[in-house]
Amino acid sequence: MTIHQSPEAFGFESFLAAHQGKEVLRFIACGSVDDGKSTLIGRLLHDTKQIFDDQITALQRDSRRHGTQGADIDLALLVDGLQAEREQGITIDVAYRFFSTDKRSFIVADTPGHEQYTRNMATGASTADVAILLVDARHGLSRQTRRHALLVSLLGIKRVALAVNKMDLIGWSQDRFEAITRAFDDFAAPLGFSEVRAIPLSAKNGDNVVLPGAAAPWYAGVPLLQYLEEVPVHVEAQAAPFRMAVQWVNRPNSDFRGFSGLIASGRIAPGDAVVVSPSGRTSTVARIFTADGDLPRAAEGQSVTLVLADEIDASRGSVIAAAASPPQSADSLEVRLFWAAETPLNPGAALLAKIGTVTVNAVASSIRTRIDPETGRAEPADRLSANDIGDVTLSLDRSVAFDAYASNRDTGSLILIDRETTDTAALGLIRTPAKQTSAGEARSESTSEPRGFLAKLKGLFGGR
Repeated sequence: MTIHQSPEAFGFESFLAAHQGKEVLRFIACGSVDDGKSTLIGRLLHDTKQIFDDQITALQRDSRRHGTQGADIDLALLVDGLQAEREQGITIDVAYRFFSTDKRSFIVADTPGHEQYTRNMATGASTADVAILLVDARHGLSRQTRRHALLVSLLGIKRVALAVNKMDLIGWSQDRFEAITRAFDDFAAPLGFSEVRAIPLSAKNGDNVVLPGAAAPWYAGVPLLQYLEEVPVHVEAQAAPFRMAVQWVNRPNSDFRGFSGLIASGRIAPGDAVVVSPSGRTSTVARIFTADGDLPRAAEGQSVTLVLADEIDASRGSVIAAAASPPQSADSLEVRLFWAAETPLNPGAALLAKIGTVTVNAVASSIRTRIDPETGRAEPADRLSANDIGDVTLSLDRSVAFDAYASNRDTGSLILIDRETTDTAALGLIRTPAKQTSAGEARSESTSEPRGFLAKLKGLFGGR
């Protein structure tokens, strides 16, 4: 494992050229309060030489004022930037940091451990490929450890590094480390992780973070950074069927019409059959256009313009997909919500739903269950409060294209937006289309309300 040089070592332009096009891994650091998340990220930044001299000077000054490490530098202050975080010694908001090595670039989200800020943790986890779940070696698995492990699982993260921190405070006890590992394996068995890698470390001292720790000769595994450099990423997205939400119809003149967007999953090449959802119109790809010229193929993570062989109707919000594996489409969805707003969600609440590149009017037509964030069990509920997780039926004012979140995290997720404040109210994971009303129920409803619920929804928002 090699650590790259800092930008000033060989010039800014050379630095950009060296790192352009590197694979990017997004990961989250989570766990209970005071388990060492911010210190661990600070250690990664410090030991990979990502910190400039003026930052070190400012960190030394801030450590004397706000630090918790005595005369030593408090690396947690590199991440805890809010005044309230430094005064209280806790992480409140999600903090994103970028760093890079010779092998990969990284975007890390430092998320709150306090139960009050669970919604912020879910925000950071929603885009992560890997989760680092910290555990204080002295205390073992806590209530928040289990809660965060469950949230990580619900949000579709398949690979977890169990970072057993503060091993120096228990004399690097192998027995204690193995007991914590066994306890977590037992708890996580039903959560569906494809990999759990347990690593004993000391974020404060740096052992097994970037470089191997000599204090634990019994540990034969790799340091945390090496694991992050080598863990497979984007495997599920690359193997999934092709999906690209149309962000912009590129029409510079009468001779060119293409559909621009970011490829969410899969691969595409000229000649491939595609379907435009939700309309269901089919065609084939004639060209894959970019500013640097046409491509013979494109894959997940690339932004391209697709030129289709046929003149078919598609606009922002449409999804171009593999014809052999089309997405679903519906105007009513069963969704698992992570409710973030301070105002509770009640049945009948009117919101905006953003799914991919389309924004539609939505009503929470029913709230069925609330999920216990420690056990994952569902219990009946008629409202959701801040930080609650629950299963909700959303009725939309038009049909949208989607996949189940379990199959595709990009086309299977949505956010709900407060119509008055435009604040994000919830993160949603689409599960299935809502069950259609039976013929008998439909007739009963039509007797008292001739146009039915969807028509009322459209009328409420002035929809067509």
